Amino acid sequence: MAENSSETSSSVHRRCVAHSSAERNTSAGVGASKWIRLNVGGTYFLTTRQTLCRDPKSFLYRLSQADPELDSDKDETGAYLIDRDPTYFGPVLNYLRHGKLVLNRDLAEEGVLEEAEFYNITSLIKLIKDKIRERDCKTSQVPVKHVYRVLQCQEEELTQMVSTMSDGWKFEQLVSIGSSYNYGNEDQAEFLCVVSKELHNQSYGTNSEPSEKAKILQERGSRM
Repeated sequence: MAENSSETSSSVHRRCVAHSSAERNTSAGVGASKWIRLNVGGTYFLTTRQTLCRDPKSFLYRLSQADPELDSDKDETGAYLIDRDPTYFGPVLNYLRHGKLVLNRDLAEEGVLEEAEFYNITSLIKLIKDKIRERDCKTSQVPVKHVYRVLQCQEEELTQMVSTMSDGWKFEQLVSIGSSYNYGNEDQAEFLCVVSKELHNQSYGTNSEPSEKAKILQERGSRM
């Protein structure tokens, strides 16, 4: 009777050990399935299934759910292959992680928008489009700078100077400063002619040589 009891206890112990081992293996399998490895353009990204499921309508959601209608391949490491630019995928993945769009200075919003549209992440698409509109609005509101010059000329030179003025220069104001005496001729009225030119953004900080027409204006201005 004692022998039967010993055999029964040993059998129960073996079953308990086997059951505990099976539970550990099951738990390990569940933990591993939470992580998904992506190979985006040759760069590996490791993230959780929960992160990729933020947007139920996105490509990444379907990928994480192993959608049978989604034709997806894996490389030799088991990572999903995605033929896209990894540089712009980083901000997309981080947005899914914490809900914020963080861009390095060397990344253009248009590049991230292209990726957001490919992955069909609707909230990110709207956010980037709003940022692009805000950026473009600020750019268009930058005040235009002007360069002003004052030229001194005689009456007989005035018409020709104004009519031939180009290279972006515009006539602003004419001020009479009296007359000058020329030998053998009648007095010639003299004027100060104020001209201006818009200084566009691309002109800032440039050291380009002035054009021939600009040099002529400078020579006339040196008479003062």
